[in-house]
Amino acid sequence: MKNLLVTICSYNRAERLPALIRNLRQQTCPIPFSIVIINNNSTDNTLEILQQLEKEPGAKLRFVTENKQGISHARNRAIEESLASDYMFVMDDDELPKPGILAAVYHSLDSDNFDCVGGKVDVCFAPGTKPKWLNAELLGFLAETNYGNDFFQITDSSTPIWTANIAYKTEVFRKNSSLRFDIRYNREGKAVGGGEDFMMFSAWFNQGYKLAYNPKMIVEHFIEDWRLKQSYFFKLHFTAGKKKGLFDFPEYKNTIFGIPLFLFHQALSQSLKTVKMYAFNHPNRVRQGMNTSYALGVIAGTYKKAS
Repeated sequence: MKNLLVTICSYNRAERLPALIRNLRQQTCPIPFSIVIINNNSTDNTLEILQQLEKEPGAKLRFVTENKQGISHARNRAIEESLASDYMFVMDDDELPKPGILAAVYHSLDSDNFDCVGGKVDVCFAPGTKPKWLNAELLGFLAETNYGNDFFQITDSSTPIWTANIAYKTEVFRKNSSLRFDIRYNREGKAVGGGEDFMMFSAWFNQGYKLAYNPKMIVEHFIEDWRLKQSYFFKLHFTAGKKKGLFDFPEYKNTIFGIPLFLFHQALSQSLKTVKMYAFNHPNRVRQGMNTSYALGVIAGTYKKAS
């Protein structure tokens, strides 16, 4: 009989694990499923909590420690742990799945024969913590994903699916050992940035695998206070821009210290727009500040690449 492995990478979120594991054990699925936690060198009491949860009734729970620090390394370890299974479901340790999620995963991958499927991510805030400047446009940068209530096959890259709520046929990973999370986009601990999940989505999409969005796959994503600051969004985009300049930016002839001249004009233009919007308290000022941060990050990345 086929089987499903639920994989969760965890770092210093011991307090969230009991509710998450117990929630998963309440799920129903047409095929047997088990759970593996990839402990990425947590310094809190994660191991103690996992040892207690391991003894509780329900789906089998096991856990391993990945000594290489960072989300790319942890997710690659999750892939290796899943290779003996037929299907791999991935979610994060700051989430809770809604009922029916594993059944939806199974039907998409087995009955509908898709290679990879992702679902909704609903962002949740503790009461009174959501700042006024955090408008709907910015929620996607906290991993919110909602492409509507209809199932559809993904035919272009404008509707990416993320590792906050995604499932794969593991035979694809077995047949393609190079299909792994890109460690150049690694993120350690509570550092901001990343991009490894979009790179993985792009690899599956560009190699022609069948991808789908299933609105019956829903997780609630709980946002910690340290992410509810404008500086978080600026750092996120500066890091994304820096990695763009370092790993994925074309070469140009007209440069200063390896930086294409037009990047200085872009950064100046974006900066002036940001100053103006903050001066007039424009509702989209944070988004514009993110644009400026990204432009400055690209400059930093191209400089580092050239030096």
